Amino acid sequence: MGDPAKASAHRHEHRPEPGVVETDVPARLDRLPWSSWHWRIVIGLGTVWILDGLEVTIVGNMAARLAEHGSGIAVSTSQVTTVAAAVYVAGACSGALFFGWLTDRLGRKKLFMITLAVYLAATALTALSWTAWFFFLCRFFTGFGIGGEYAAINSAIDELIPARVRGRIDLVVNGSFWVGAAIGAFASIALLNTSLFATDVGWRLAFGIGVVLGLVILLVRRHVPESPRWLFTHGRAREAEEVVAEAERAVEDSTGEPLPPVTGEPIRIRERAALGFVTIARTVVVRYPRRTVLGLALFIGQAFLYNAITFGYAVILTTFFGVAEGDTGFYFAVIAVGNFLGPLLLGHFFDSVGRKPMIAGTYIGSGVLLFATAALFQHGDLSATTMTACWTGVLFLASAGASSAYLTVSEIFPLETRGLSIAFFYAVGTAVGGITGPLLFNGLVSSGEVSDTTLAFCIGAALMTLAGLVEAVLGVKAERRSLESLAAPLSAVPAAPSKG
Repeated sequence: MGDPAKASAHRHEHRPEPGVVETDVPARLDRLPWSSWHWRIVIGLGTVWILDGLEVTIVGNMAARLAEHGSGIAVSTSQVTTVAAAVYVAGACSGALFFGWLTDRLGRKKLFMITLAVYLAATALTALSWTAWFFFLCRFFTGFGIGGEYAAINSAIDELIPARVRGRIDLVVNGSFWVGAAIGAFASIALLNTSLFATDVGWRLAFGIGVVLGLVILLVRRHVPESPRWLFTHGRAREAEEVVAEAERAVEDSTGEPLPPVTGEPIRIRERAALGFVTIARTVVVRYPRRTVLGLALFIGQAFLYNAITFGYAVILTTFFGVAEGDTGFYFAVIAVGNFLGPLLLGHFFDSVGRKPMIAGTYIGSGVLLFATAALFQHGDLSATTMTACWTGVLFLASAGASSAYLTVSEIFPLETRGLSIAFFYAVGTAVGGITGPLLFNGLVSSGEVSDTTLAFCIGAALMTLAGLVEAVLGVKAERRSLESLAAPLSAVPAAPSKG
């Protein structure tokens, strides 16, 4: 008996004309049953969001400790919460654009190994900081690595995961940010305890947690293959075939069942050199203007909502509800759990009910709930516990919506532009929400006036609701559809007319 994968390749992988390859690699990947092979991809690639959540939470919770005398570094609380946060965001935006461009040119695997290495090195050096400027420099390069991860990882996951479950997997992967946030919140409680760790030790160990997790991920990631879709568009069709054949063998061995037949049509690709930045930008903006508006709306909306709620949440709890500073981590851990449960429990509906109703519903729903929370807060009807319950409800929906923003922009643009497209929308959303948002909301929340904090809530709620309305009008029905049917590769060649 011959290898069925090789037989499939022999039937469908040939060169109808010089420089053109016909392949059924996308159809073969999309029809694979879920198996341990897919779990390896999710664990190796998706867990990086845990690191991002860990980083953001630890730095936020450690701000006061870093500013204390004897911390080993001369920095103020405001410098940690403003300057360090800003340079981290700047690094993330820069890294996303730089590595996003490279991942479309050099491949997903090279980049998701490099970006993780950058993160690991920068985080390890952060723990050794002795002065403010070195701490800020390390934060920039930590963000640089994390930003690059977003482009390389989302591209690879979407191109390797079957179309029928792509929505739920992508949402859970992006939502795992909040697993890291919860770990960071609980770890901070212990590491801030001076009876356990000295003032100049606890915060350094906090960054060590990220290094340990990153090293584990790096070991798993070494076994994740290059995206076959990227390979066959870059003149490496034989390598793409080998990756898919190996995946088919692994899935058959894992499930103990024969693979379902290949039903999708093969596609024809013309080998071409790497595309320039101008070509990619023109493709995204000119060829798909409605999708560009959609991506910007989704990213900016969720960025402002999250900053309206989570930026200065500790200040809200301590200022308006008298919560002790050392106890705010418990409240944040509850919110983090709600954030993760949203994508986890709602994710499958994005593949069954559909993208448009679920994305629009989660965006508008979270906006409406936040308006209601703002009204209750304004009238003094909330306590620290009930405020946290309201936030958890808002973010249960908002987290699923925010994760779907990454899913959307990774699906609706051509393969050759996917990495840079994700990077562009991430950079814009992060810059607007991570820089403009804190500058705006910090002033409102820190004023101590109930009406100012209510206004911050309403701004986030309004932008989230507006983004949901944009999705309802411009959204793309991407559920259970192949990436190539959503946006044909720029190198795709029309099928030859049938003879006879």
